Amino acid sequence: MILRLAAALALLAGTAALLGYLTVIGEGPFAPPEARHLRAMKDRVAPPASLAPISYEELRALPHHAPPESLAAIERRGVSLEGYVEGMLRPSDGDIHLEVAPAPLEPDQPNTAYASAEITPAIRSQAPAWTYEGLARAFRVRTGAPTPWERGPRRARISGWLLFDYQYDSTPTEEALRYAPVRMTGWEIHPVTQIELWDDSLERFVALAR
Repeated sequence: MILRLAAALALLAGTAALLGYLTVIGEGPFAPPEARHLRAMKDRVAPPASLAPISYEELRALPHHAPPESLAAIERRGVSLEGYVEGMLRPSDGDIHLEVAPAPLEPDQPNTAYASAEITPAIRSQAPAWTYEGLARAFRVRTGAPTPWERGPRRARISGWLLFDYQYDSTPTEEALRYAPVRMTGWEIHPVTQIELWDDSLERFVALAR
């Protein structure tokens, strides 16, 4: 009897945890509309029909408290952002998170805010060459250990869909920037559908092999 009760309680706890996780990622039966919309935007796999350049100032100036339909209209835009990938992360959701800065971060300069761009598992399934390790080499992401690319990150152009991730929308503060680079806005490029790297010999951007 006690074993059956323990098993039932464990099953209930596991079910509750699963429902909670699904709700957070916008897939559970109790997920609110904004979470479901966010999940749908993240799960896009088709590239935008057209791309327009966007600056860091323009990205930061996009609305944060507009009606949902206004935000959704902006999310139908494809954009390209030039910069330098100063950091990469692998969150638990399987995305590859890129921290794109407007200029290389020098040791003697203050920290700057970065734009977020994310490569989803669905996109990576169409681009098998876009592994975490391969991207780190291509971007020349600096790490704590000596690497062949310690001369600094490579100039890149990151393209894809605009997306407003309200869960991470905040304004960088001077206090936070004292300790590390921080995210500049909840607006991001997600999913990333195209990556280009600057070629000095050709003097132009070249698409990174997928």
